[in-house]
Order: sequence, then structure tokens, then C-alpha cells
Amino acid sequence: MAPWRRLSVGRMTRLHYFQWIVVCFGVLLGLANHSSGYFYTDSSAEVSDERFCFCQLQGTIDDCSCNIDTVDYYNNVKIYPRLQSLLVKDFFRYYKVHLNKECPFWVDDSKCAMRFCHVEHCEEKDIPPGLKGDASSYHKYIKEVQTLTNCNEDLDVELGYLNTSISDKAHKEFQRWADYDEAQDNFCILDDHEPGAQYVDLLLNPERYTGYRGESARRIWSSIYLENCFQAHSVKKKNAYSAMIPYQDMARNEVCLEHRVFYRMISGLHSSINIHLCANYLLSEKGSFGFVAPTGVWGPNMEEFERRFSPHMTDNEGSHWLRNLYFAYLVELRALAKAAPYLRNEEYFTGLEKDDREVKTAVKDLLTVIEGFPAHFNETAMFSGGTSAIKLKHEFREKFMNISKIMDCVGCDKCRLWGKLQVQGMGTALKILFSGKFDDKIDTGLGTRVKQQPPSLRLKRGEIVALFNAFGRLSTSIHELEEFRQRMR
Repeated sequence: MAPWRRLSVGRMTRLHYFQWIVVCFGVLLGLANHSSGYFYTDSSAEVSDERFCFCQLQGTIDDCSCNIDTVDYYNNVKIYPRLQSLLVKDFFRYYKVHLNKECPFWVDDSKCAMRFCHVEHCEEKDIPPGLKGDASSYHKYIKEVQTLTNCNEDLDVELGYLNTSISDKAHKEFQRWADYDEAQDNFCILDDHEPGAQYVDLLLNPERYTGYRGESARRIWSSIYLENCFQAHSVKKKNAYSAMIPYQDMARNEVCLEHRVFYRMISGLHSSINIHLCANYLLSEKGSFGFVAPTGVWGPNMEEFERRFSPHMTDNEGSHWLRNLYFAYLVELRALAKAAPYLRNEEYFTGLEKDDREVKTAVKDLLTVIEGFPAHFNETAMFSGGTSAIKLKHEFREKFMNISKIMDCVGCDKCRLWGKLQVQGMGTALKILFSGKFDDKIDTGLGTRVKQQPPSLRLKRGEIVALFNAFGRLSTSIHELEEFRQRMR
């Protein structure tokens, strides 16, 4: 090859080498500017991980023996589908409630004026025949009472004579005494027998975000947490989503189990309600073509979910609140399992024979699944300590009773409806667990023995409806939480 040719090739090689060095230097410079340091981590990846991880719960649930994964599987696969088909039945969809009671604690001048706060009451023609009339006594819902046509049929003559000597006034007084004795086991106010109570179709009034917010809503929750929870104290909140009672206050060893249980149940209820509002958020009052939709446009709101539960908005409390949802779920799950023998014998009477038969079969199937849960909450560890335990149970009951009264201070009618129902359902669960009337074993002083008689306490229809629907709300929240996780992936 000619010398000039070799020289040209050499120059070209050196030129390409120089260009390669320049390109590499530029790339390294760009990376250096982007990373601003050697220990750089992609901030967008961190945000994405945090966005997903705060609701990706794992491990054991506080004060329980089972873990998150067990509850997720058992609820989403076995319990949630059964509840969804059961709660649309007439016996469970019609709930009698008094929504016009005055707030007993402060002047309520914050009535929600938004149209989505309104509750649609039932017309008489829509109510199943077995539910019409006076609902002051559970005896009304016994099938035999509904089908009795001859009042003198199968009555002993001598007993009939004795009964005629007791006036109607005396009968009413006896009933008042019985109701008073029974009310001593209640954990919440029952108002379905009061004048002004009306039936509401829960399917026509679903729980969702109505726009009710601001100082009125904050006052409800601050009264519940700061005035009725144990170990409560005033907390300087950074924002509207910060904790009123920090997790560490309840995680300390000196806080007794009963106090922790009370707080976690209230916090779990609060989390459940927040999840419902985020999953059924009022996205717009207009339809896709721009016209005003009479029912609004509802759907999941990811931003609102993050605002209510993400670590940076809640001072790292959000994941604890979500875990408390699982705790509340386990407490109510245990109550249903404990009352299962009693609930199996209920007629679930509405006067519609085919529907009643289907409901009873579905309830039995659900209770069998619930009883098969492998790690139920152990309520026997609570209130065991003589006189001090009795006093603590009384205080526990009074505080929860007070929370049920606060529900009459909610300014949004639809929020008040679902608040009263879920608090009553939770109160019914506590009644089952701690009244002692549903215990299958009794303490004789010389050990324990199995109780042979059926429960001495009866549940009214409203309590049964609230119990199942309240548990259904917790079950739905756990299912919706999984859907939020899927959207964040």
C-alpha cells in the first residue's frame, strides 16, 4: 500500500477514537448531572414503590394470631362473594332507622345541602309484608306469630283465664322491664322502635362520597377519637389526614389490651369508611356527553386514596390504619362465629316464603364458612381480672354507647345512615362477644362447664340486619383495598 494511503487510514482511526472518547465523556457527564452523586437512586422509582407499598400489607395483624394474607384470601375468595349475594335479599336490604334525631352534644347547624346527601325512604307498598307495622318487639318476626289466625287456638283455658286478669297496661310495663334488662347488654342506641323511625332500602342509598366534608365532618371524628377513645390526648395535626392518636401511643406495652382493642376497632371502622368513599367517589355530576346525570358519575379516586392513606400525608400512620381494618374485620368475624348456633335458628321472616327459605339456606352456608376460619380473634383474653375487669367493661360499653349517639350529629343524611348502621353492627358484635349470653361455656367457680341451654339473650331484627351489613362493609373494604393495589401495580 502507498505511504499516503497508510497515513490516511491512521488519521481516520485516530479521528474515530477521538470521537468515541468525546461521546463517552458526554454520556458520563449527562449521567453525573442527572444523578448528582454516586449514591443516586431514581426518585420516580422510589415514589412508585412507596405508592404501591403503603397498601401492600404483610405479616401478623396486631393483637391477633393470623396474618394479612390469610384474611385476604379467605375474605376475597370465600366470604365476600357470599355476602354480596346475601345482602341484596329483602330481609337485609330494608333497615329501619331514625335519621331525624337531634344531636345531643352540640347545635347541629351544618346540614348537608348537596342532593347526594339525601336519603330515599321506602314507600309502604315497597316494604315486604312481614316487616310492616310495629317493630318494637322481635316476637313480631317469628314465623308462628305471623301465621297465627285464631288467637284462641292451642291455648290452655286456665292459663287464658289467668292472662285476662292482667291489664294491657301491666303487660306494657312488664315489657318495659324486660327491655330495660336486655338493654343493659347493649353497646349502642337502638332507635328503630321510636316514633319517626322509617324503613330505608340500603340498595337505593349506597354508601359513597357525597361531598360532605370540612369542619362538620372533622368534628365528628375528633369527638370520637379525642373524647371517647382511651388514652386520647390532643395532637397537633400537620394536615387533615394526620393521626389524632398516633400509632405509637397505642403500641406501647403499658396500654392494656382492652384499650388497644377499642381504638383499633374505631380506627378500622374509620379506614373502612374512607376506603368506601375513595372507591365510590363523586367524579362528576355530568355524564360522558356533558348532560347532568341524575345519579352522578361515581368511581374510584386514586388520588383521594393516596391522600387518606399514603405515608407522606399521614405521618406514616396510613398503613397502621389499614391494618386496623383487618382487626375490626376479625372481631366481627368472631362475633358471627360465636352467634352462629343462634343465627342458624332464626327464620329471617319477611312474609315471602321462597325468599325466606333461600335466605336461611344462604345464612347457614355463610356461617359454616365463617366457623371454618383457621385463626379467630380470642375475646376471652379481655375483661379477665375480677372487679377491675367489670369496671373496665362498663367503661368500654359506655364509651361505645356514646359514639353511637354521636352518629346523630352527622350533617349528611346518607353518611348518618351508614354511620348508624355500621356502629350498630359493631355494637351488636361487641354485645355477642362480651354480654356472656352467647358463651358456650360458663365459669362455675370450680372450673368451666359447657352450657346446655340456648342463649338467654335474643337479638332484634334491626341488630341482625346491622350486624350482617356492617360485616359486609368491612368485607367490601378489604376487597376494594385489593383492587386499589391492582391499580397501583
